[in-house]
Amino acid sequence: MASVPSLASTLQQQLADALTAALPEAGTADPLLRRSDRADFQANGILALAKKLKGNPRELASQVTAALPAGGLIKDIEVSGPGFLNVTLTDRAITETLAARAADGDRLGVPVNAAAGTTVIDYAQPNVAKEMHVGHLRSAVIGDAMVRILEFTGETVIRRHHIGDWGTQFGMLIQYLFEHPGELKHEGDKADGEAAMSSLNRVYKASRVLFDSDEAFKARSRDRVVALQAGDPETLALWQGFVDESKIYFYSVFNKLDMEIRDADIVGESGYNDMLEETCRILEETGVAVRSEGALCVFFDDVKGPDGNPVPLIVKKTNGGYGYAATDLSAIRDRVQNLKADSLVYVVDARQSLHFKMVFETARRAGWLNEDVKAHQLAFGTVLGKDGKPFKTREGTTVRLEDLLDEAVERATAVVRGKAEKVGLTEEEIVENGRYVGVGAVKYADLSTSAVRDYKFDLDQMVALHGDTSVYLQYAYARIRSIMRNAGDAKPAAHPELDLAPAERAMGLHLDQFGEVLAEVAEGHEPHKLAAYLYQLASHLTTFYDQCQVLSDENAPEVVENRLFLVELTARTLHEGMRLLGIRTPERL
Repeated sequence: MASVPSLASTLQQQLADALTAALPEAGTADPLLRRSDRADFQANGILALAKKLKGNPRELASQVTAALPAGGLIKDIEVSGPGFLNVTLTDRAITETLAARAADGDRLGVPVNAAAGTTVIDYAQPNVAKEMHVGHLRSAVIGDAMVRILEFTGETVIRRHHIGDWGTQFGMLIQYLFEHPGELKHEGDKADGEAAMSSLNRVYKASRVLFDSDEAFKARSRDRVVALQAGDPETLALWQGFVDESKIYFYSVFNKLDMEIRDADIVGESGYNDMLEETCRILEETGVAVRSEGALCVFFDDVKGPDGNPVPLIVKKTNGGYGYAATDLSAIRDRVQNLKADSLVYVVDARQSLHFKMVFETARRAGWLNEDVKAHQLAFGTVLGKDGKPFKTREGTTVRLEDLLDEAVERATAVVRGKAEKVGLTEEEIVENGRYVGVGAVKYADLSTSAVRDYKFDLDQMVALHGDTSVYLQYAYARIRSIMRNAGDAKPAAHPELDLAPAERAMGLHLDQFGEVLAEVAEGHEPHKLAAYLYQLASHLTTFYDQCQVLSDENAPEVVENRLFLVELTARTLHEGMRLLGIRTPERL
């Protein structure tokens, strides 16, 4: 594994050294390097430096230019306007850097962050006994992508699925199971996800009817909550069966999403039950929380209701019950003190932002979060229908996630089948690719939008072969694999001695940015920037195809080899980038 410095970082260092050599009185100076339409890069830092030193910016720029090393990286440098530097790199430097990336296996020269720590990511949080719907999609997809990206950049990532598996309603459900044993059993050894949820729904509906109509059952259900919280073995056994039944369903949905969910990563609300009382005691003893009308609360100067009065975070209710805050604060304690996390990321609906703002501030006051341990809510917006309103069925009910994924796969399979004869796909490949394309389309539509924004769910657009879709990227990858299969005896090989065509240079410079983009995505928790990078890479590839023949008898052998090298590295970058987003890239499409 060999980290490969990007062309931009190497140029940045050379310019910084030249600034220091030409202007030692300036100290450490930033050349403010960026990509440019006028050249490969533009350095804008000299103008601000000239103002600081009261000098002529163009003269300073000339001094810096003279101090740069000759040959190697820089082909041409031009002083423009009030001291801007327009820099063009040598074709040799571009090809040699890409060759070093290609030699680094799946990492493609991307460095591992030496300062990386341990991050706990809280994502994909379904509720026991409830169907997953379109609202669960974003947390699962965004969280899974961030896990992959952070791990790739060197972070130690601990996954946590904070499922809703505790609280008052479970007394009702467990009491019903206690009085109606065998309700959750199925024929055969193991229930599938649909059967599991059907069984859960049946129990829930039956228990709700009884709870609302029978006061004696309602009283027994409330007693059962007390027994559950007290750890009564028989009650816990029934509760565990209920949770296990739900997990069968969860896993079936996550399998359709092509996501791995490990049992050890599921630590629901119940997992922190033993910590709740201690959390409340610590908060009260340290003065972070105070009693107010019998409840244990935390108040904030900047959080007020419509009436102008402070809105508290209720940690413990008047009746002695615990709210979500107590569980979330206990989870922070566990993640920081036991899991030794120095970063907590919560992939949670933006509508819960106020709750988490108060929870994080409470944790800071208690000392559980500080300068060394940070918490961040990766807030996401709402999935909308084509009409711009929250996504619903025609009947106005919430869209089941399973139904949505099934329809996406059905649409995508039809698209794949339409191309199958031309490509020569077998029926097995059509079915497999249909799944990869359909699920990929749903994920990419989500991930290509800034998380905090709402986005419209439009399957017709998602499975389109053109435009900013995963299918466009998957097709770009498959097209390269087709070229490689048709290359015969020609093999990809870098030829730094060759001049590069404009489309080759543009694609090469973009390929070199992969590591920098990943570092930015990891730091800002912004997977949409990786999606944008990959779409731009596929667009560069399209331009390259239009302007540069790869397999042509008119090309010299070294030109064919160099172009095969460029497209193969593009395919590997597309494959790895899509993998980090949780999207498959079929070999033939």
